[in-house]
Amino acid sequence: MNTEPRTVRANGITQAYRVWGPTDAPPVVLLHARGADGADWAEIAPELAAGPRRVYAPDLRGHGRSDWPGGYAYEAMRDDVLAFLAALGIARADVVGHSLGGAVACLLAQHSPRLVRRLVLEDVPAPIPLDPPRPPAEHPGGHLPYDWAMILATDAQRNAPDPVWWDHMARITMPTLLIGGGPASLIPQDQLDTLAELLPDARRVTIDAGHLVHEARPEEFLAAVAEFLSPADRTPS
Repeated sequence: MNTEPRTVRANGITQAYRVWGPTDAPPVVLLHARGADGADWAEIAPELAAGPRRVYAPDLRGHGRSDWPGGYAYEAMRDDVLAFLAALGIARADVVGHSLGGAVACLLAQHSPRLVRRLVLEDVPAPIPLDPPRPPAEHPGGHLPYDWAMILATDAQRNAPDPVWWDHMARITMPTLLIGGGPASLIPQDQLDTLAELLPDARRVTIDAGHLVHEARPEEFLAAVAEFLSPADRTPS
C-alpha cells in the first residue's frame, strides 16, 4: 500500500497527509502529538484501516511536510483540520487525537460537533493553566522536523489556555473515549478524569504505558480504539 505523503491546499497552507484503507470506507482522522507528524501513526493506521476504514493522518501546521507559516494558535490548527476535511470532501469522521492533537481534536469537536462521529483522546492535557508555568524552552540546536516557533507558541497556550476551551467542553456531545497513560505519563491523570466528568458521553480507560500509549502498547491501544469505533456501533451519518 502506498503511504507516501500527499498534499492538499487548505486554509491557506499546504498540508501534507498520509492515507490508508479503501477509498469508500468510513473515514478516521489521526492527529499527532507535538513534535511528531503523520508518520507517527504508521504502526497503528494499517490495523485501523483493516476495519475497513479510510484512515487519514495529516501533519499539523509547523510539523513535518506541512507548511510552517509562523502562526500556531490552537484555533488555527483546528481550522486547518476543518479545511482539510472540506478539501477532501469528508462530511463526517471519527477523530483520534494524541496530546496536542487531542487538544486540537477537542476544539474541532466543540466547534463542529456534527462533523465528529466519535472522538478518541489519547493522554490529552485538560485546558487548565499550569501552576507553576512551564519555563521557557531552550532550542536543542541543529535541524528540527518542526518549527521552533510552534514550540514557543504552544508552550504559551499550555501555560495559559483560553478559558473558552474549558467553558465549551460540554459541546462535545458525541461518544468520547479518553485513554490515559497511567502514572508514568507526563500528563496528570486526574485531568483526564475531570474531562471525563465534563463530557456528556465519555468513557475512560487507562493503559499503563506512559504518555506515548499507542507507541508503547500498540495492541492494547488498538483493541480499545477498534472496539470503540466498531462498525456495529455505527450510527447513520
